[in-house]
Amino acid sequence: MRTLTADVVIIGSGMGGGTTAHALARRGVDVLVLERGERLPREAENWSPRAVFAERRYKPSEQWLDGDGRSFAPGVHYVVGGNTKVYGASLPRFRERDFDAVEHEDGISPAWPFGYADLEPYYGEAERMYAVHGATGEDPTEPWRSSAYPHPALEHEPYIAELAERLRAQGVSPSSNAMGVDRREGGLCIRCSTCDGFPCKLGAKSDAETCGIEPALATGNARLAPGVRVRRIVAAGRRVGHLVAEDSDGELRVTGAKFVLAAGAVNSAALLLGSDVANSSGQVGRNFMMHNNAHIVAVDVNRRNDVTFQKTLSVNDWYLDGGEGRPLGALQLIGKVQGVMMKTAAPRGVPVAALNQIARRSVEWLIMAEDLPHRDNRVTVDDAGTITTARLARGLRTHRRLLERAKRLLRSAGYDAVLTQHFDISMNSHQCGTVVAGADPATSVLDPWCKAHDLENLWVIDAGFFPSSAAMNPALTIAAQALRVVAESDLAS
Repeated sequence: MRTLTADVVIIGSGMGGGTTAHALARRGVDVLVLERGERLPREAENWSPRAVFAERRYKPSEQWLDGDGRSFAPGVHYVVGGNTKVYGASLPRFRERDFDAVEHEDGISPAWPFGYADLEPYYGEAERMYAVHGATGEDPTEPWRSSAYPHPALEHEPYIAELAERLRAQGVSPSSNAMGVDRREGGLCIRCSTCDGFPCKLGAKSDAETCGIEPALATGNARLAPGVRVRRIVAAGRRVGHLVAEDSDGELRVTGAKFVLAAGAVNSAALLLGSDVANSSGQVGRNFMMHNNAHIVAVDVNRRNDVTFQKTLSVNDWYLDGGEGRPLGALQLIGKVQGVMMKTAAPRGVPVAALNQIARRSVEWLIMAEDLPHRDNRVTVDDAGTITTARLARGLRTHRRLLERAKRLLRSAGYDAVLTQHFDISMNSHQCGTVVAGADPATSVLDPWCKAHDLENLWVIDAGFFPSSAAMNPALTIAAQALRVVAESDLAS
């Protein structure tokens, strides 16, 4: 059998794997990154709404099952850089209270085994690594920071600047999004209309391949093996001995001193379950969360939206307290939606021409509230390797309150109609919580530095470690924790 080996073997090249690889490689550690997919090509279709959204060009053909046994196509990407190749590049920090136990209308969001202060210096390091543009002093909920944003916030285009004023007139405090794009002096970003949800043909998005894998390879200490899928983790006693993997030429054996699993919250849990490792707690795969999300389309029939790069504004006034001391969540602009992109959610028979007319006069938001963990919301895998993600959303009353408040806000700001698209299980947006970190091995899978309680040489560094989902995009928190793990645990030693 062919063999690959390294001091540290990383499974997955997304935000967790790419950041970990870079942090280890710059410390001189011999790193091998295994990625089941190939590099996503730079091609004309990168910027085609039809190719990306209607034809699902960059998504896999595999099918998962929901809790009722119904098949669906998951919203994941198996490419170098993982889901970050098509993410919206929104890179906010979690708020200080997100790390504490918080009472919600539908239950308790549990505390993390470390606090914001423990992660704060690594947030700053991650912001520098991923070239984050942002501003302070605008968001009433922003956490304290010990370092400035590496780059100023992206400028609002005139339509969005006027929208911000209209919202301020309604008593809220719109703020600039923290965005990871190469918009610095001489940078590659051209502020195109095909960023959020699209691959970047120019390499200007701060994805895990561009900011993590490529710099790691440049050190000479890291290697990338694309097209290699890990099928099983083989452990003896308290140590992982090797991985069983395969590529286009057949089976591989992968050995190393230490192993990092970073395949995403669903696939990481599935691989651990299929390998029957790291699960003495019985918690692997449980507490699956993915945010309670909806897209809304706010239409002003008298005003044309001529914006190109729309995703520069958020409203977080109700993030910590939407009334009675309970949080609601976040309102965040998304990339400008085009008619063909609306087609997948519009009633059957509505022509694209009509949808284009709506899109010319609309602005689109993501309405995001926290999904609460529950042991029965879980990932499982059968003997054939088929993944099931069973989830009954928790926190829907909070999300409904936030959605209604967002609609009232936009109507009072002059919009004539607000249309809603709720996310379903196939979106898999912001999946987390399946290999939760904690201090007690009886109730958690990982320790506070993401090392498996059951195994001395296995770490899991993706959003699977999250005890709660918060109501912010998770990518920067994954990256910050990866940097913390490399700096503070014995992974790099």
